[in-house]
Order: sequence, then structure tokens, then C-alpha cells
Amino acid sequence: MAAELLQCRSLAKNLVGLCLFLCLASAAFPSVEAKVRYHKWEVKYEYKSPDCYKKLVMTINGRSPGPTINAQQGDTIIVELKNSLLLENVAIHWHGIRQHGTPWSDGTEGVTQCPILPGDTFTYKFIVDRPGTYLYHAHYGMQREAGLYGMIKVSLPAGESEPFSYDYDRSIILNDWYHKSAYEQMTGLNSIPFGWVGEPQSILIQGRGKFNCSTPGIEAGLCNATNPECSPFSLTVVPGKTYRLRIGSLTGLSALSFEIEGHNMTVVEADGNNVEPFVVQNLFIYSGETYSVLIKADQDPSRNYWASAHIVSRNSNTTNGLGIINYYPNHPRRNPPTSPPVGPRWNDTAPRIAQSQAIKALKGYIHTPPQTTDRVIVMLNTQNRIDGRVRWSVNNVSFGLPETPYLIALKQNFLHAFEQTPPPEGYDAANYDIYSVAKNVNATTSNSIYRLKFNSTVDVILQNANTMTVNNSETHPWHLHGHDFWVLGYGTGKFNISTDPKKYNLVNPIMKNTVPVHPYGWTALRFRADNPGVWLFHCHIESHFFMGMGVVFEEGVEKVGRLPTSIMGCGETKRFYKP
Repeated sequence: MAAELLQCRSLAKNLVGLCLFLCLASAAFPSVEAKVRYHKWEVKYEYKSPDCYKKLVMTINGRSPGPTINAQQGDTIIVELKNSLLLENVAIHWHGIRQHGTPWSDGTEGVTQCPILPGDTFTYKFIVDRPGTYLYHAHYGMQREAGLYGMIKVSLPAGESEPFSYDYDRSIILNDWYHKSAYEQMTGLNSIPFGWVGEPQSILIQGRGKFNCSTPGIEAGLCNATNPECSPFSLTVVPGKTYRLRIGSLTGLSALSFEIEGHNMTVVEADGNNVEPFVVQNLFIYSGETYSVLIKADQDPSRNYWASAHIVSRNSNTTNGLGIINYYPNHPRRNPPTSPPVGPRWNDTAPRIAQSQAIKALKGYIHTPPQTTDRVIVMLNTQNRIDGRVRWSVNNVSFGLPETPYLIALKQNFLHAFEQTPPPEGYDAANYDIYSVAKNVNATTSNSIYRLKFNSTVDVILQNANTMTVNNSETHPWHLHGHDFWVLGYGTGKFNISTDPKKYNLVNPIMKNTVPVHPYGWTALRFRADNPGVWLFHCHIESHFFMGMGVVFEEGVEKVGRLPTSIMGCGETKRFYKP
């Protein structure tokens, strides 16, 4: 008995010593704790002149672009959003944030939530679980074009470093800008005869552009070329220093080429994933994409340099967006002594395809894809007519959102709220000529969805074709919510399901959330259906998605926890809504 007592005392003494050691260790090496970052935002319309032309702009706390969200990996973001638009609903999507465990915070009206009504306040809460460059923007109607957008920068925890070095971190958002309201544009798109939105009036660099106020037909007082709101964006650099530029595109229509006069750009990150570095003079960037590039301020420091954003893939007459790279201590408004870069030819697809194919995952950061797939879905993107109206379709089916969001309908078993016939998983590839206008351009509409087996591996082949205009095929940037996907390959012409998969990159493919489909070409991607929820997959061109170019994936929805009642209030869910 005495021996046992002695053993107990010895054990207790050791435990006390261990506790003391752990306390001292934790004091010497404090643990890195994730933070809660709280934002209180008010969305409303204000008159602004981002390109010198005065119009109503949708702002967040008076700003467009909205405030940048800065966070560290693992932080919780809370955004309390008040809708002060008076006459419009709103919803905000956190583009590139996968929403693991919080699918109701994806901010996709009609898919993951009911819209936020005028006068209401809604709270988004989610975790940023990895470092990188991401975006946020409106996801109701075509409100993104009204100015409701911004950037999300997620850094590594303190003490950890990126696999590339730089002195300063800066952000640039590129956008195209229309003078007509989103409602005018949507009305035209849905009218007979069809009213196309046309080319944008200007290109904005970090919310600033320059429209020609001498353009005939402009009402007096609407355009003021000397308005300080439209003075060029200026980025000050210190000679000899290296800058990480986080560049994101949220254009409504345009594919862009971004360049900095006289400077090379080294691409190191794409959509939050580290890239095997490669050097470009022109960065081709499509709506919904983000890149980090490194530039060194190693040119003649006695002058400033142009930054230019030029429309490609469309024969546009829109003037290039221009900014100034200001070499300190030159004046930041001092124009460079040279003419701005003209940019590449709009219809030269070869360098754009070459850049897409050059993007590979950085060694040491490769997430090896599953070597085989469980399911292959081929999606033919076409332009069609339905009841006389121009639409976009996938496999001859044009998508439309239901009144009751899918996530709620599936959790509450309201299966009558949307069509249950599965959408087509392919098209008649043997007989369809992608280089010609379809013999029958008529299509159908549906709001049915793809039901994916949870944890299965899914391949999606995006196939581009001719539009209803002879000799015309457009570039489509496709964005997947809730996931990153492996980009397995690109090709020209018609995808061959027997031979093309043998050319896939299964060694070091980059993972992205947005990817271009080039004219008359195909893009192959693979993802794991491992995030319980309902996720939109759509063309990120505003007008194309509005006209039906999208689909929805459901996976493991039975694993989703109890839904917050704040996402309800529309369709079948009106009786469940509790503010």
C-alpha cells in the first residue's frame, strides 16, 4: 500500500512538472490563433463618375470598388450587410472561398439563399481556409456591373512565408464599365427584337477610367473630364524594390490583356494556388480570375510608366484602360513621356492559349489529381433561340433559376420547386459541326440540376462552338462555386473522348476556380464532389449567365447542417423566414 502511495505521489509530481513546462513553453512560443474579422457594410446607390461620366453606382460604405477584406489563413470573416438600395434585392458572392461547412454563405441568390430585401440586414459568416487572392461581387441579376465588387486578400499565418519573395503587396481590380444601368441591359437582352449590351464605354483600373467627354450626343453636365474621381489610378513604386501585384478581373463581358510598359511580370499565383513561375509581357485575364505577378521597379527612375488594360477576343472599339506606375519621387500624376502600349491583336488566340497551357502547379505545392474519374459530363456551349428570344445553352438546354433556392428546396424536401428530370450529360458530338451555325438553333429551358455522388471524381469537358453569327465563336470564362478544380488540358477543335484524355496533364495541373474556354476549343477539368451543398457552375460573363449559360451541381446535401432561417423568405420558404 505504501509503495502504491509513493507511486501516486511521484506521478502527481511529474504531472505538475509537465504542466509547468507546458505553461512556460506556451508563454515562450505563443500559439497562432485565428481571428474573427468583423465588417459592417451598407450597400446603396450613389452618383459617381468613375470614368468621368456621372451615373448611379452601387457602393459599399460609399466606395466602389468596395473595401478590401484583409485576413489570415484560418480567420473567420463576418460581414453584416445592410441593403439600403430602396427598390432592389441584393446578394454577395465570396468568389473563390469554398465555404466548407457554410454553403448557405456562398451568396448565390436562387441557389444558396433568398435575396436580401430592401431595408433588411443579412450576416455572412465563413472561414478563409487558405492563403491567396480572391474576390467578392454581387450575385443578383446583373448588379456586378453596377459597381458592387471588391477583393479578398488572405495571407499566411505569422511566421510563415510564401515560396516567392517581394518587398510590397498591392492590389488591382480590372473592370469594364457601362453607362446604361443593369436593368436597361437586362431588359434589352430579354426583348424581341434582341437588344445586345454592346461594348463597354470604358475599362476601369481599380475603379478609375477615362471616357471621352467630347463624344457626340452626351447631355450637358453629365461628363466632366477634370473630375478628380476619374483621375488615373496611380501605383507608387520605389526603385529597386519588388512588388507583388494581385490582379483580379470582374469584367461583365471583356477578356483583357494587362501590361506594364517596359516591365516583365512573373506569374506566381492563380486563383489562390501557387504557380511554377513564368514570365509574361501581357497577362491575359478573364472575368473571375485572379493572379499574383511579381514586378521589379528596375527601369529608368526619372520617369513614370503606363499600365494598360486592353480588350481581347472581341473586336471592340473601347479605349484601353490606363493607369500610371509612379517611380518615386516623381509626381504620381505625371504622365509618362511615351505613348501607352497598344496591346495585342484582339483576334490573336495563339498567345492566349499558350498562357493557359503554361500555368502549372508549383513543385512542392502540387495537389495530385485522381488518376481516373467516376463521371464525365460534356457541356456544349451554344447560342440559341427560345420563343424568339436569344439565349445561351448547355447541351441545348438554357438554365433559369427557380423561385425557391436549391439548397433550401433539397434540405426541406421541396422537390416540386424545380424540375427533376436530369439535364443532358453530352450532345451528338458525331454529327454536330462546331464551326457552323447550328441547323436548328431552337433550344429548351430547364432549372434541373446534376446530382453528384458524394466524394466522387467528376470530369467536365467544356466545348465551344459557333454562335448564331457566321464565323464567330466567343471566349467563355467558367467559374465553379464551392471548389477548386484541376485544369487537365486545353485543345482546339472538337473534343475527342477517345484520344484527348490520353493527353491530360495528371502530373502537375494547376487548380483554379475559373477557367477560359477559347474560341472553337475545349477545356477539360476535374474536381472532387466533396463539399456538401449545392453549387453553381456558370459562365462569368454577366449577360451570358443571365441568358442561361450555367448549371448547378448537388453533392452530399444530406450532410449539410441545419440551415439558418435568415437565408429564407422567398418561394416555398416564406413561412420559415425569421430575420
